[in-house]
Amino acid sequence: MADMFSIGEFSKVTGLTIKSLRFYHEQGVLTPSRVEAGSGYRYYSESQIDTARVIAQLRELDFSVADVREILSNHSDDADIVERLKSQRAVIKERMKKDRDIAGLLDQIIVHETEATKTMSQTNYAVEEKNVDPCLIASIRMKGAYSECGKGFAKIGRRLGRFINGKPMLLHHDTEYKEGDANFEACMPVKKGESNDEITVKELPGGRVLSLMHLGPYEEIGRSYEKIMKHAKAQSLNYDVPTREIYHKGPGMIFKGNPKKYLTEIVFLISDDVS
Repeated sequence: MADMFSIGEFSKVTGLTIKSLRFYHEQGVLTPSRVEAGSGYRYYSESQIDTARVIAQLRELDFSVADVREILSNHSDDADIVERLKSQRAVIKERMKKDRDIAGLLDQIIVHETEATKTMSQTNYAVEEKNVDPCLIASIRMKGAYSECGKGFAKIGRRLGRFINGKPMLLHHDTEYKEGDANFEACMPVKKGESNDEITVKELPGGRVLSLMHLGPYEEIGRSYEKIMKHAKAQSLNYDVPTREIYHKGPGMIFKGNPKKYLTEIVFLISDDVS
């Protein structure tokens, strides 16, 4: 068998691992020229070297084993499989787009959680007076239970996800707490976007605000509202409706998380009205 290669020798010549050669044999893609009946040793001929290299190239182009088997059975020239190559290119481009979308989503989660952790470590949970800049938001006006806001965020995300550049927030238009008939807007800061029948893209005014971080479950946020309202009264400050809640840390995109670690910023826009 001077003109034959053992599986180990053939592996070195072709660059295919022994494991791969055994697999391709089992799949009917590359059958050895000879298999010893007793030992099961596989031997390959010199003429199979080119076939092995074609297999390696097709696999490098991400063709499936079934595709490779079909191509080897019916074609022998690159020109014969141009349409197959075009189809494979389309599949790979679609996969790349999906991978980019996944990478973008991973970036959002990483940035959001990193910033939330940083904010939590730097917060003293005292009422703060500060200036905020105007920002562009995408908003959905809603009436009902506050717990329904997630549906609004999801709709904005589906339509304008690639333009979102900030944390979700609610704008509260009621001057009192309402259990199931609340009037609010689910909002996301965006770089750009256009309004449609359901989503309004507009500028959220900036100005001087009172800000207070609330650490803990949403059900306990009332005590933080009491704190910021007492501060406003003590300083003789009026504030405009809608008030804002910015969600620095809440239920994650993967895990619900620990409500005790939810971090919500309550923001009151200070009014120029001194009445």
